[in-house]
Amino acid sequence: MSALIIRPPSLTGGRRRDDDVTRLLPRPLLVTVIVALLLVVLGPVAYMVLASLNSDIGVAAGEIWPREWHPSNYLHVWSTVALGRGLANSLIICGAVAVVCALVSVSAAYVLVRYAFRGRLTVLRGLLGLQSIPGTLMLLPVFVLFASASTLLGIPTIGTRWAVFLTYLTFALPFSTWVMVTYVRGLPRELEEAARIDGASSWRVLTRIIVPLSWPGIVVSAIFAFLLGWNDVLFASVMTNPETRTAAVALQVFGATQETGALPLYGQMMAASLICAVPVVVLYLVFQRYLVGGLTAGGVK
Repeated sequence: MSALIIRPPSLTGGRRRDDDVTRLLPRPLLVTVIVALLLVVLGPVAYMVLASLNSDIGVAAGEIWPREWHPSNYLHVWSTVALGRGLANSLIICGAVAVVCALVSVSAAYVLVRYAFRGRLTVLRGLLGLQSIPGTLMLLPVFVLFASASTLLGIPTIGTRWAVFLTYLTFALPFSTWVMVTYVRGLPRELEEAARIDGASSWRVLTRIIVPLSWPGIVVSAIFAFLLGWNDVLFASVMTNPETRTAAVALQVFGATQETGALPLYGQMMAASLICAVPVVVLYLVFQRYLVGGLTAGGVK
């Protein structure tokens, strides 16, 4: 008796049919769109890389492919710009903001989601309403507040790292808390109820159940808090001095000083910009899988 081999069509043809149904564009057009988007995104980055390796005269002449290669731009930029100090200040300030926002936001979100108390809805609406206030409108009030605190307390505030830290924390914490509120709402209550039956306290439930399950949301809120400070120039240019300047302010000062020169140092400017972008790229690559889970949390109920 011969064996009868049956090949399920769902593993081959069925999958192709499902792909055809869910695909929005035909394959040739889809490939064209993807290539066009990659050119739009990677084109400026590729030009910056080539310009950072080119001579200043070549960049000013509009050369795309360098005739003479100058990798020394990446070495000279450390002495031309206070880039090392700026990167160190940015990493210290923005890293501290990210860690504090992650810890405070997950705790605040747990309280706001799991406990009912007077003013709870007001706090939630306030967190959402704070996102609509432009940061430029808060520049003068924040500066006056820190200047008044310096006069009242008799301690320096303007030009210190902790003043910049508190400034970034003020703007990053509401957004991080709202992200965590959205994430904690999607966590099952059954796990917490089972832990409380076993005698776990609220702190133990938070540290042993909520935090481990909320890692994607915590990473998303921390990265957005980090980027808020890393990309800021407005507040950092007012709240810092030459010793506490962040990398963004160092780049701005370097670019402003080159406007009065006979021939700007284009190669070093591009090299400094790429160096400042490396920490952010590394951050995204390391936490990519957490970002995908955190950004899509709450999309499917």
